[in-house]
Amino acid sequence: MTTLQGKTLVITGASRGIGLAIAKRAAADGANIVILAKTSEPNPKLPGTLSSAAAEIEAAGGQALPVQTDIRDEAQVARAMAAAVERFGGIDILINNASAISLTPTAMTPMKRFDLMFGVNVRGTYCCTQAALPELLKSAKAGRNPHVLNMSPPLSMKEHWFRPHVAYSMAKYGMSECTLGHAGEFRPHGIAVNSLWPRTAIATAAMQMIPGVDLALCRKPEILADAAWLILTSDARANTGQFYIDDELLAQHGVTDFDRYAMTPGNTNFIPDFFVD
Repeated sequence: MTTLQGKTLVITGASRGIGLAIAKRAAADGANIVILAKTSEPNPKLPGTLSSAAAEIEAAGGQALPVQTDIRDEAQVARAMAAAVERFGGIDILINNASAISLTPTAMTPMKRFDLMFGVNVRGTYCCTQAALPELLKSAKAGRNPHVLNMSPPLSMKEHWFRPHVAYSMAKYGMSECTLGHAGEFRPHGIAVNSLWPRTAIATAAMQMIPGVDLALCRKPEILADAAWLILTSDARANTGQFYIDDELLAQHGVTDFDRYAMTPGNTNFIPDFFVD
C-alpha cells in the first residue's frame, strides 16, 4: 500500500487549521513536514504557532522543520525551500494552503486587503510552486511521485460566486488557475497538480472570526486531511489537473461514515462552503 513515509512535504499556512491537519495525517505515515507560516508568537485570537505545530506533527510520527515565512516575499520563500533541501535532501510535495479571506463587497474592501488576498493566495501560490519546481523535477526523475496540491475551488465562472465578494473570489480562483495551468505545464515531467476544496464550511480558528458562523454546523479539518492523503498517494502521472471536492473523493474510495467529520455528531445540516454548485 502506498504511503507518504519518507516523503518531504512543504505546507504553507500549516501552523493551524487545515494545513496542520494535513501535516499530521502525513506525519502519521512517517513523512517529513516543512511548515511555512508567519506565526511565531502566540495570538490570543488565533491559536497555533510554528513551534506548537511542529510539536504536534512530531507527536503524530513525522519530522518537522518550522520555517517562519511570508510567502509574499520571494527571498523568504527561496530561503525556506533551501532549508527544506538542507534538512531533508529534497522536496516531493508542495501544498499551497495559506490563504487570506475577506468576504466583503467592493466598497468595503480596502485596497490593502485586496493586495493581501492577491499577495497570499495568487502570488504566494505561484511563488512557492516556482521555488519548489527544481526539487519537484528531481523528485520526478527519482520516481518519488511528486505532487502540488492547491487548496482552492473548482473553477465556476458564475456571477453568484463573484457578486458578494469580487476580490476574494478572484483571489481564490487565481489559485485554481495555477492548478489548471501548472497541471498542463508540468504533466510532461510527471509532476501532478490538483486542487482540493470542502463541500461544507470547515471549523477552523479563521472561520470562527467570521461573524455569524456557527462552528457546530461545520465539519472538522480532518475530512480535508484524509482527502488530501488520497490525492498525494495517487499516481502523479495519471492523476493531475483535477478539482476535487472532499466528500466526493472520499466516497469514491469507499468512505461511508461522514459523521466522524461532523463537529456535532448526527448533524446533517452543514453550512455549505463557497464555489460548489
